[in-house]
Amino acid sequence: MNPAAAPDTAAGFRPTHVVPPDGLPTWTAPDAAVPTEPLDPLLPVRLLDRRGDWGQVLCSNGWTAWIDSRPLVPLPQGPPAADGPLTRTADARRLLARAEETLGAYHRAVADLAAGRTDGETFRRSTEGLRIGAVVDGDAVWLYDPEADHWCYCDGTATALLAPVGPAAPRPASGSDPDEATRIAGPGEG
Repeated sequence: MNPAAAPDTAAGFRPTHVVPPDGLPTWTAPDAAVPTEPLDPLLPVRLLDRRGDWGQVLCSNGWTAWIDSRPLVPLPQGPPAADGPLTRTADARRLLARAEETLGAYHRAVADLAAGRTDGETFRRSTEGLRIGAVVDGDAVWLYDPEADHWCYCDGTATALLAPVGPAAPRPASGSDPDEATRIAGPGEG
């Protein structure tokens, strides 16, 4: 009997990934020495641990195994205060860089205000139009894209965009291409 096909016995099981359509071989340890039962195609699993390309997964029946985690398909987790259907995939690095730049600009404006180099009105003008949203929780990150007015979920290997969360606010043109790469480079990739 395939252990992954056993009834659900884990209360509160919340998957983070899905096994790809061809299924996945499994091992008892991250060394490929002792193979075990393969995981069924499209089986929801929870990624518990990563060691390089190896990943330890938990199935809904409580069974755990080690796999090559690279082919896993991430399941987007709902971002804070947003709930919508998936729209497409994109690379989170652009949003990470934008969040870093925006936070840096805000930090500089706060430092100038605190040091008395600017007044309240100058602070307001220098921060006008700055808008980011980011939640980092272990290997998962939710990033808000103010240009497209949607949240993006990323587990470090792939990113899923979520539908817009509300009316779009006016924002400056950035010249960035929303159809950038569809996958973040995995371990050992450029």
